[in-house]
Amino acid sequence: MNETKKEKNAKVKEFLLELCCVYTFVSVTGAIVNMLAGTETNNLNVLVMFATCTIATFVLFLHKLFDNFSPLFMMVAQYLIACLLIGAMLLIISKFVEPIKPRGWFEFYRSFTIPYIFLAGFFYYRVFSETKKEAELIKEIQELKGE
Repeated sequence: MNETKKEKNAKVKEFLLELCCVYTFVSVTGAIVNMLAGTETNNLNVLVMFATCTIATFVLFLHKLFDNFSPLFMMVAQYLIACLLIGAMLLIISKFVEPIKPRGWFEFYRSFTIPYIFLAGFFYYRVFSETKKEAELIKEIQELKGE
C-alpha cells in the first residue's frame, strides 16, 4: 500500500513527539536519581541516553511489523531488537571513545531494561486501547448498518 506524503509526515511527527516525551521523562528521572545519589553525569552519558531513547522509540514504532504475531512475541521481539541495536551502538562507542568493562555492559542493560519496561508498557497500553476503541467503533458501525 502506498502511503501519502501527509500520512508519512504524520508518522514522522508522531515519532518525534514520542521521542521528545520519552527523552524528557528519562532525562528528568536521571537528573533526580543523580541528585539523590549525589552523582554527576557527563556529555557522553547525555548523548548515549538520547541515542538509547531514539533506538527504543524507533523499535517500539515498528509494532505494525508484528501485527500477525501474538502481543507477547511482539513485545519480546522488540525488546531483543532494541538490545541488539543498543549493543551495536555500545560496540561503536567502546571502539572510538572508551572501552566498556564487562560490568559496564551489565549495568547499561539493567539501566536500559528497567525504564524500557515501564515506557514500553505505557506505549503498548496506548496502542492496545486505541485498537480496542477502533474495534468497538467498527462493531458499532456494523450494527448500525445491519439494522
